[in-house]
Amino acid sequence: MSETAPLKLRALDPEDMDVIAALLQDALVPLADMAFLAKEKRFVMVANRFQWPKDQAAETPAPSQPVEMPEGEDAAFDDSDNSPPFERVNSGICFDKVERVRFRGMSPADKDEILSLLTITSEPRSITLLFSGDAAVRLEIASVHCHLEDLGRPWPTRWRPDHDGAHDGASDSPGDGDKAEAQSESSGN
Repeated sequence: MSETAPLKLRALDPEDMDVIAALLQDALVPLADMAFLAKEKRFVMVANRFQWPKDQAAETPAPSQPVEMPEGEDAAFDDSDNSPPFERVNSGICFDKVERVRFRGMSPADKDEILSLLTITSEPRSITLLFSGDAAVRLEIASVHCHLEDLGRPWPTRWRPDHDGAHDGASDSPGDGDKAEAQSESSGN
């Protein structure tokens, strides 16, 4: 595993939010780990953040989804010394000064759903979290005020996000790679 220090960032304007959006690209977010705390004017969530390699050109190829096993076969275990080339880490994200929250393409009551975060867009009075499957959470805010902090240590994974057709908006649901990754990676530790 990498020896990078846990992230702890603050965003106070749309340009700062662009940095947080880049770090959270391809994060897996369970609906159960999202909450609007109306009295505190705060929206919080925990995201299972993929740590993209710093040198994308030297990225080690790895499958974007688990290998399918023949029916009736047990999963094969890799006893080689090859460690997984990628990592994920849970990150807590807090948006303050939130006046209203709107959901599109999802039901906040469906706590078992796991969403794949594509990006975050921000303007001076709103922040929108865009997920695969045309789902979104729009935060109406008094001003941009966001904190991101890694929670715990990263863990290894062989699965990297697959962007083939994920951003074209044509899909009504996450791709098979997203679903397989969400099922195998959502708990983390």
